[in-house]
Amino acid sequence: MEHSIHAGLFTRAFGPAPRAGTPTVVLVHGLGLSGRYFTPLARRLAANGASVLVPDLPGNARSRAAVRRMPDVERTAEALARWHRQLLPGPTLLVANSVGCQVVVALAVRHPGLAHRLVLLGPALTPGVPAWRQGGRLLADALREPLSLIGVAATDYLLTGPWRFAVSLRHALRDAAEAFEGRLARVAVPTLVVRGAGDTVVSKAWTRRVTRLIADGRATEVAGAAHAAHYSTPEAVAELIEKFAAGQNP
Repeated sequence: MEHSIHAGLFTRAFGPAPRAGTPTVVLVHGLGLSGRYFTPLARRLAANGASVLVPDLPGNARSRAAVRRMPDVERTAEALARWHRQLLPGPTLLVANSVGCQVVVALAVRHPGLAHRLVLLGPALTPGVPAWRQGGRLLADALREPLSLIGVAATDYLLTGPWRFAVSLRHALRDAAEAFEGRLARVAVPTLVVRGAGDTVVSKAWTRRVTRLIADGRATEVAGAAHAAHYSTPEAVAELIEKFAAGQNP
């Protein structure tokens, strides 16, 4: 793994350098976190020849100094688009977890030339569900995740800071209530929606709705995984991504 800063965003790189003709995957983390919890998946994808880039979104963890105030979902998508154009020669496969799904969906709609496929891992937040209930679902999910992930997440939350986390949550809730479903209906690229079978944050019903809203959407579940399926079952998730990238039904 190598790391650097591009367009103000701390970036982890795995596998060969991005270039035309090489499969390139961008992994986008969830609320208040960093890209560290994507490391098992990134290593697995890179082992099969993919170029994998994992940024910390602006204001989060090691990109904390990139902004003075936490940006909303649209501004975060614009920052990610600038980063993408600086680093990458063409459209990529964008993989996001949780609230990161709101960011990549906004990017794909606002900048359709930057993504040729999307993978949404546990797309959150669910519109209409109040913050206290979303928080309860997250706490319940924590009991189903590997202990090592809890340590990674706790460190990232401390780096990001409670105030910035709270502001990001407010932005994400507003986006979920006002814009997320409308943007899903405007996604024009093939999209795979992945849910861990034990996910308490994202329901089966919401997963089905996300899939139906997307013109070329398809869904699958990962057995033995919760909300962070990419961390607890990286082999299974990598296989799904590779099949989907090759145009096969996962």
